[in-house]
Amino acid sequence: MPNECAETDESQSQAASNISWFLTGAFIGATAAILYAPQSGKQTRQYLSDKTQQGREAVESAGQDIADASKDMFERGRKLVDDAADLFERGRKLVKG
Repeated sequence: MPNECAETDESQSQAASNISWFLTGAFIGATAAILYAPQSGKQTRQYLSDKTQQGREAVESAGQDIADASKDMFERGRKLVDDAADLFERGRKLVKG
């Protein structure tokens, strides 16, 4: 079981790292778009608004994926605990005879 906990921590850490890199990339991309935009100010603002919305949707999707994975891990952990309790109870009954 300790390996499962370590894997969970590692996957959550990896997800947080991925989100951080995504946001950093989005910020850099938006900055580059502003600096090198051959469009009018209105068109540039619309472009940035669209890209910001896409970034927001991607972050929300990633957050939902993390929440779903966490819920799944919690349910698997609960099942493991229930199975262990059942095995313990059966072993206790065997010992009592």
